[in-house]
Amino acid sequence: MSRALHAFINELEHDRALREPGRLRERGDVLDRLETWRSCGSPCEPAVEAELRDRVEALCAELEAVDGRLCQGIRQDIQRGVGAHGLLEWAGAADTEVQIRGDSYDYLDALVSGILQIDEPEARLAGLAAEMVFYQPTPARHVFDMLARAALDRRDVLIDLGSGLGHVPLLASICTGARCIGIEWEAARVECARRCAQALNLDQVTFVQGDVRAADLSAGTVFYLYTPFEGSMLRDVLGLLKVQAAAREIRICTLGPCTATVAQEDWLQVVGPWEIHRPAVFRRI
Repeated sequence: MSRALHAFINELEHDRALREPGRLRERGDVLDRLETWRSCGSPCEPAVEAELRDRVEALCAELEAVDGRLCQGIRQDIQRGVGAHGLLEWAGAADTEVQIRGDSYDYLDALVSGILQIDEPEARLAGLAAEMVFYQPTPARHVFDMLARAALDRRDVLIDLGSGLGHVPLLASICTGARCIGIEWEAARVECARRCAQALNLDQVTFVQGDVRAADLSAGTVFYLYTPFEGSMLRDVLGLLKVQAAAREIRICTLGPCTATVAQEDWLQVVGPWEIHRPAVFRRI
């Protein structure tokens, strides 16, 4: 074990290509392996164990610093209003990752996390109302896939129904220039999302605390649902969206189990093929 680990660490210490900014995915894989060793250790002599641990800690710090500089550069571009290119370059490079199904997260999420730097709520969460589904962020690869499939642009107004910490409205605004509104039940999450938007100088993003059934949806042209609720609440919201669709052209984007329910609505048609584990786009018939 120690011999193999010595060889692995020695290889990493001399791999200059791993320090290149574009090797984000490879660094993520390496950091995951090193983190496993940091957590579990190895049955080495104490002196050997200490020497290996020092080298692992130094490697992790060096690689994390490379990622930190990459994220900070894109973050500064966003603050200056020119961040779309940097983010979309990464989204394009990760196109093949969209083929990964399900809700798993990957190196693209680590990049987005380092760029947005959204605080976790300090205040106590209020808790979910009946038929609301527990929150988890949309994986970044699915956000970029959804933006492309919906053909979102600066003429649109995206409303995220159950926006959580605001990842989708924030990324959509950065990448497309669209006006974006996040509606979220948990006030503490709304405050975190607002602070992030302010820190990034994103004046086209608004976050509203409240029940989506009582929210003003009249500005929306694109509505996003990452299965934020189910049952009668979901059907109530679809009824509200049907009213909006009668007044103007809208698109509804979904991800997760709610897609199957939305696909059964007789006033909607799906754009292209759909499946639960990838974003789907619907238009009014």
